[in-house]
Amino acid sequence: MPTFDEIADRLSAPVAEVMRTQGPARRVRPGGEIDDDTVLELLSLANHASDDHRRCEFVVVRSPEVKHQLARANRQGWSIYKRVLRTRSREDTLLESRQWLADHFEDVPVIVVACVRGRRPLFPAIGASAFYGSAFPAIQNLLLAARAAGLGAARTTLPLWSRWEARRTLGLPRRVTPVAVIPIGWPRGTPEPARVPPVGNVTHLDRWGHQPYRARPVGNTQKGRTSSAEKA
Repeated sequence: MPTFDEIADRLSAPVAEVMRTQGPARRVRPGGEIDDDTVLELLSLANHASDDHRRCEFVVVRSPEVKHQLARANRQGWSIYKRVLRTRSREDTLLESRQWLADHFEDVPVIVVACVRGRRPLFPAIGASAFYGSAFPAIQNLLLAARAAGLGAARTTLPLWSRWEARRTLGLPRRVTPVAVIPIGWPRGTPEPARVPPVGNVTHLDRWGHQPYRARPVGNTQKGRTSSAEKA
């Protein structure tokens, strides 16, 4: 396994490169050790994205007993969710990777549970959006940091399908809400970047449905900008 100094050096990778190659890596090597310094460095980077008003906090799970409880909840949630995925997606690799995680959840070296102080507001809807939104930047930072370090990580909420059970498993106070679970380990093989559509196909200008950039290759767009700059 890489030393902490080697991992710290990897974390200096260009952020755009990390973003382009980041994708969910659910298959990891069981038992691969991740030292505390590495975990804390990843969480330190995640912590920089937290909102001052409502900060994301983390529970790092290494205990086999706690992992077993979360794994059981994960399998219960997956047994239902996989039926939904089968009706929506024909990608066998997506189902296979999620099934692998469900079968080997206890073997993942480190599980990070992202939490937010407070309870999710039931009304208005904007309150719930702001509540969960306060944790998303920190979670994304954690995923990017893990990718830069050469680790495999993915976000899931299946172990939290019963928040009451998750609170009991993790010993969380009533005023602390778990919002996401991030399994982290050394990937099996080379993680593949997430397959994404051209950005123009998911970009709308001013109003929904107005897509002047649709099907415009990003590479050509960049070339056009460069050419214009050179002409100037």
